[in-house]
Amino acid sequence: MTEQAAEKLEQVQAAAGPVTEAWRKTELARHPQRPDPMDFIGSLFTNFSEIHGDRAFGDDLALKCGMARFHNEEVLVIANVKGRGIKEKIRHNFGSPNPEGYRKALRAMKIAEKFGRPVFTLIDLVGAAPGLGAEERGQAEAIARNLREMSRLRVPTIATITGEGGSGGALGLAVSDRVLMLENAVYSVISPEGCASILWRDASNRALAAEAMKTTSPDVKALGCVDDVVPEPVGGAHLDEAASIAMLDEKLRWHLADLRSLPVEEMVRRRQAKFRSIAQFYTS
Repeated sequence: MTEQAAEKLEQVQAAAGPVTEAWRKTELARHPQRPDPMDFIGSLFTNFSEIHGDRAFGDDLALKCGMARFHNEEVLVIANVKGRGIKEKIRHNFGSPNPEGYRKALRAMKIAEKFGRPVFTLIDLVGAAPGLGAEERGQAEAIARNLREMSRLRVPTIATITGEGGSGGALGLAVSDRVLMLENAVYSVISPEGCASILWRDASNRALAAEAMKTTSPDVKALGCVDDVVPEPVGGAHLDEAASIAMLDEKLRWHLADLRSLPVEEMVRRRQAKFRSIAQFYTS
């Protein structure tokens, strides 16, 4: 490397700021080869039969819902779809659901409740769609309704953050009896870049913002926002997809069996009590 190139590299690294553990995990959560929710569905579930449309506006391609089998048990699976190539990403709105996506998910959950089927959601999204059209069609209302109705579902519900869990867009699919999080996933109210832009007027401070927001799995679990952390292969899920899927499969089976052992009324009571107690603090 020439002296000029080395100097340029130092300038770029200095502009990017220090690399924190939280930012390292954010980069792993965003890795282009990381298994996405549809990869997990394809390996963990069989006989997937998709449910389309919200019966009000349209069918949101950023969100897939469908009945499936999980170890021979009938279940409902919901996941957002990011896509791999640029054309796929644009088609699926980069995995950010519109209001009709959340309403489709709720419609599917109500069907699952009617037939007594557990609900699994797999989440990897930066946030809900922020466009003008989404706001005109009631994005906030759609998410708020999901929060309320998911807290009342009378079937076992398990949410898994597989990559990024961003803001209310993720929470609209994650008010569940058990919220799991992959080891190198992140869960936060805003992206590190967005937080840095607000606090320091400079998105390059993203690594510091990620550290300050406590977005990593150990931090989020300590705050009580997730119930369990799913280990990943050394170096990240993208290095050994099969092992990562097997680890998640084991956790999902255990939590589903545990929830099945609870009376319905007790299960719903515990779910509601958990979310009511998250982030409580007291000052003297």
